[in-house]
This record gives sequence, C-alpha cells and structure tokens, in this order.
Amino acid sequence: MPFWEFIKNQATADNPESVELRIEGDIIDDGDLWIYEWFGEPATAPNAFKEELKEFSGQDLTVWIDSYGGSVFAGASIYNALKEHKGKVIVKVDSKAMSAASVIAMAGDEIHMSPVAVMMIHNPLIGTYGDMHELRRVADILDTIKDSIINAYVTKTGKTPEEISSMMDDETWMSANVAVKNGFADSVLYQDEPFDVQNMKGISFNRLEVLNSANQSIEDAIKLFDKPNPVNENLETKKEMLLMELELI
Repeated sequence: MPFWEFIKNQATADNPESVELRIEGDIIDDGDLWIYEWFGEPATAPNAFKEELKEFSGQDLTVWIDSYGGSVFAGASIYNALKEHKGKVIVKVDSKAMSAASVIAMAGDEIHMSPVAVMMIHNPLIGTYGDMHELRRVADILDTIKDSIINAYVTKTGKTPEEISSMMDDETWMSANVAVKNGFADSVLYQDEPFDVQNMKGISFNRLEVLNSANQSIEDAIKLFDKPNPVNENLETKKEMLLMELELI
C-alpha cells in the first residue's frame, strides 16, 4: 500500500490534462518496505516511486504533501527524482510537511501551503549503540547528513547555511505565513495576500532544554518527599518511582 498516488486528470474544454501526486504517510527506505507491507501500513520505497514517475516525464506535476516524514535518505532520493523531473513541479502542502517530508517539498519549482498547514525542520536523528569511538563516529556522520539537508533548504530559501543550521538545531515549526516569510514557501493557498508576520517567528523546540527541564522538575518533586507528611502513607514508594523515572530520562 503506497503512501503516494499518481492521479491523471483528463483534459476538459477549459483545462488541459494534468497529473497530481499525493504523498502521504511514512517515508521509508527500500529495505524497510516489507515491514510496512506486512502490517498493511501506508508507505513505500523510493525505487518504485521513481519508476512510476518516469511515466509522466515531460508533464507538469502537482505534488500534494501530507507527511510526518521518515528516512532522510529516502526523502533525499525522492527530492532528487522530483528535481530531475522533466516538467514543472508545483508542491502544495496539505496539512504538514515535517522532517524528511519538508526536504521533499523543497524540490518544487513553486511551493504553496494550506493556511492550516505546518512545516517543521530539525537535525537528523538516529538510534544507536556502541563504545565511545563508535558514538563519536555516528555523531560525525550525523553532521555530514545535516550538511546535505542544509543544501536543499539553502537552495530554496536563500538563507545562509548558518541560519538554516540554527533553525534545525532548534527544531523549528512554521505556520504557512511564517514559512513564506522565511522563504520555505512561495504563497499561502486561498489567500490573496500573505498575512503580515513581520514580528512572528517559527516556534523552536529544543529537545535538550525540555529534557533538562523535566529532570529538574522531577528532582524538585523528589525533594518534597523528603519533608515529613503524615497524610500520605505511600511517600517512599512514590519517591522511588520518581527516581526510576529520572534515571529513564
């Protein structure tokens, strides 16, 4: 079951034939396709997508995106395929283009967002294990992957790599009008003119700050249990649970 669908709209007296592409669900690598097929989840891999895209070579394409993202490598492969497409590519963000899906969106010759859509960019993430040498090596690899993602955003927005890097560090969420202001989109659908967002910024979400805040809150709560409180007989048990939670974080 693919997360994309090509729709061929027949020509009418008023409009020529057109092709729409809808990208929905997770963006995954070719090697993970069987897992999604096994559970019947909507997803696909870049190779099948690229083969079908070839059938529409030379035709203009409208790409609707509604995705939380997924694999950065799969996203890069689809981005490249759309950039190489012989024909104009117009991207329309339906409700969300997040993470790797935002990279795909950058392939559009024009990018338009629904007024109720959001776009999110962040640093590449990975789950791994190993000794200190392996973990440092993985961090270096993530830096390289980040540099490659930055190129797509810089090409579209005209911002400097340093500006984009900072936005990715902060995991920046943008409404449609803010995305237009920052150059990630060209217009907002169904609006004659973009709203004045001169003083509006993308919302930043720093995972490290949230983690530190959660740790501090739990530590403060534990201190309360050190004070005598005859009303609650289960204070020690609750204290132990909070300590366990702190260790998990």
